[in-house]
Amino acid sequence: MKLDDMIKTGEKLSYSGAEKDSRVRRYVPAERIVYMTKDELSPNNPEVLVNSAEKQSYIHFDPPICKMKPGSAILLDFGIEMNGGIRIVTAANDSKVSKVRVRFGESVSEAMQTPVDHHAMHNTIFDLAPMAHNEIGNTGFRFVRIDIQDDCDHDLELISIMAVALYRDLEYVGSFSCSDERLNQIWKTAAYTVHLNMQDYLYDGIKRDRLVWMGDMHPEIRTIGAVFHDEDTVNSSLNFVKTHTPLPNFMNGISSYSLWWIISQHDWFMMRGNMNYLREQHEYLSGLLRLLSEFIDENGSEKLEGARFLDWPSSEDEKTIHAGLQALMVWAFTAGKRLAGWLEDTAMAQLCSDSAARLKKHLPEAGTSKQANALLAIAGMLDPEKANREVLAVNPFAGISTFYGYYMLQGRALGGDCAGALEVIRRYWGAMLDFGATTFWEDFDLSWTENACGIDEIPVPGKADIHADFGNYCYLSLRHSLCHGWASGPAAWMSEHLLGVKPLEPGFKVAEVKPQLAGLDWIKGTVPTPYGPIKVSAQKDSNGNMKVDIQAPEGITVK
Repeated sequence: MKLDDMIKTGEKLSYSGAEKDSRVRRYVPAERIVYMTKDELSPNNPEVLVNSAEKQSYIHFDPPICKMKPGSAILLDFGIEMNGGIRIVTAANDSKVSKVRVRFGESVSEAMQTPVDHHAMHNTIFDLAPMAHNEIGNTGFRFVRIDIQDDCDHDLELISIMAVALYRDLEYVGSFSCSDERLNQIWKTAAYTVHLNMQDYLYDGIKRDRLVWMGDMHPEIRTIGAVFHDEDTVNSSLNFVKTHTPLPNFMNGISSYSLWWIISQHDWFMMRGNMNYLREQHEYLSGLLRLLSEFIDENGSEKLEGARFLDWPSSEDEKTIHAGLQALMVWAFTAGKRLAGWLEDTAMAQLCSDSAARLKKHLPEAGTSKQANALLAIAGMLDPEKANREVLAVNPFAGISTFYGYYMLQGRALGGDCAGALEVIRRYWGAMLDFGATTFWEDFDLSWTENACGIDEIPVPGKADIHADFGNYCYLSLRHSLCHGWASGPAAWMSEHLLGVKPLEPGFKVAEVKPQLAGLDWIKGTVPTPYGPIKVSAQKDSNGNMKVDIQAPEGITVK
């Protein structure tokens, strides 16, 4: 059948091997002009580029257009971090190609300097067609700077510059609110951070780290489970890293990341209860557990090969890494035993039970490492109250990373100190909001905030540039990602420990719902389940007691 016939009959075009993109596009106007050249290089009518919604070029007679001379520049703020690019609509009266430099930035500083082109292009010279809507870029950004190149021999006539946001159109089924507005904003920002990273697969960063990093995914998966019904992103990402890691290799070349795959399979099955999906993992899971059991010595100590890694701040501390890997091994084999039970694989269950018992004979020295103490407490190898009292609650705002901060919060909750964990969330994650964040960062240290400019400001002499002046390891300076999914842990944590909703059986068939106020006056929210959302509210009454209301869908038993 010819194309014309297909169009007339309304038949859909079909391309062999083609895959439909499940994401949507939205045009987002700029909210403000942060910077533009002055005097003879000032753009004419720059205000038309703010809040502009015109997507189509047209012939103009009485312009509301912006004219920019060669050598001029303008920097726009689109108000919020997003994934995608920009659409530059040029006027139909202009008949010449224009050469422009486009710089994307997660901060003003990044867009004003020379962004690093890793994982995506952030700094490129383009030819703009006249009478056109030119689409440029595919990255993570909030700010865009446009420079008309000096060798352009004419003015550029602009109708609009809009961001083109690309994202999965998902309902926020999960929710959280409480008497502390700062915590509400942190929960929303954490949820939005992971949402932006739910692209083709589950990325770790939409600007840099557009890869499927298995360990980084665990806090992302926990947040997704607390916010969205979506299974496709998690399932496809877990399958992707499995498919690209034939045994006996470790996922992403990092031994702990194969452990995180097992733990993630357990946690995701508890949240969604998809037995068909779990059965698809059986063969690989069994082989991986057998492989891991070979890395335990006669004393019960882990001897994992491959890259030995927990998080970047602990990456040079061999004792911390060993203690953390020992805990993760116990955690993974404990999870593996439960998965084996659901798969009715008695041999695999026995292997996991024996391996966990061997590993528990060796308790490594955790010292003052918050990473190691948190993991050992979670794995049941260290008294959580002792870990919290002696390490996690000591100098509580130091030694945190946005990745392992989630497990430090978990350790504090296990130690009965949710109020202390909340103060860490307020101070540590909240400080990023104070400095202009609309998503949470790859890493952060409160010391960076001393005499520093926010990410939404032009840096000034005498003050630190919080984006360009800090960072370590793989995230030095402007390479530092300001939207990293592994930083979303507070959303999952608040849903689990304040709303108090946890699955006791796969798919929330049996759920524990034990809300706690932890010093708040009231809380309310919802948690997604395969049966529909569980709704929880709690508040202090006039006597200071907690009044609780729980609404669970049919099919869920609440304990």
